[in-house]
Amino acid sequence: MFSLPPNRLPLLVTGVAGVTGYNALDHFHRRYPGQVIGIRQQDNWRLAGPHIVACDAEDHVELGRLFDKYQFRSVLNCAGNCALKACELDSRLAWRTNVEGLVNLLSHVVERDARLVHTSIDLVFSGDDAERNGHLETDRPDPVTVYGKTMVSGEQLIADWYPEACVPRISLPMGISFNGHAGAIDWIQSRFAKNRPATLYFDEIRTPTYTDCLNLLFEELLGSNATGLYHSGGPRRLSLYEIAQVVNRVGGYDPDLLQGCPRLEAGPIPPRAGNVAMRSGKLAEHLGREPFDPWPLQEQWVPTNRQWHYNRNGEPGSPELLSEVLYRNPRRR
Repeated sequence: MFSLPPNRLPLLVTGVAGVTGYNALDHFHRRYPGQVIGIRQQDNWRLAGPHIVACDAEDHVELGRLFDKYQFRSVLNCAGNCALKACELDSRLAWRTNVEGLVNLLSHVVERDARLVHTSIDLVFSGDDAERNGHLETDRPDPVTVYGKTMVSGEQLIADWYPEACVPRISLPMGISFNGHAGAIDWIQSRFAKNRPATLYFDEIRTPTYTDCLNLLFEELLGSNATGLYHSGGPRRLSLYEIAQVVNRVGGYDPDLLQGCPRLEAGPIPPRAGNVAMRSGKLAEHLGREPFDPWPLQEQWVPTNRQWHYNRNGEPGSPELLSEVLYRNPRRR
């Protein structure tokens, strides 16, 4: 397994309230005990631990004090408000969290010449080109949401201000969350567990990845000198409806609870992207290997049609099975 060189530690992980940051912090804390700190917003008091510090990313002075205290040599920035509807309804909040917070962080990173890996997202694309065989890094961003627009602004900030940084664009991170409802699996499963219907889209296509795989990628990128954009989506392309089918069947939930529709039938807020699948060949070429296992790992859990989740084939599924094969990569457990 790749290990961070000593000159890349201590490490700061931001955005630990989200699925990506939460799982990354756990991974790095176990790998490098005493050398990793995660920061959370001041008002998120439920997220606590000996290696978690309350510090608003927009607080320039307090963030500077943390850099002075811990002398961070690397930063994994997973911060950002990804709540699509909330961002649409309050674009100022989205800008403050996703852009101004990054400006503040960058000022300290640049001053100290620290290594920076900054996560962006596949929703910088609209996905309206149905014929496209996956987006490349050279494709021009054309986001349809405020969230996507702020993430594009963040990418441009880094390109202009700190081109030495590395920016992996990720898709849906598949892993646990600290509050049980911050991730894609969490929300879908929570609906089914409460015997409530969930409606997902047939034509919003993503390239989900296990957080177990993302953690190893982040570790390698933090220890390398890779710069610029790298698409970091998994090898399996699934619609949101298909993802919900997987959760429904593996979790053993009532198949009638899953409903689907085209994204054009969704409400106007938030607008929905289409096929934003990413091709990650540039990343694989840089690493000399394929960094991601498909999600889900086993072919038996891959939908084959829109009624697939009704066919249990003697395998009833359960929340325990879901935890074993969807939240965690069985190959890396």
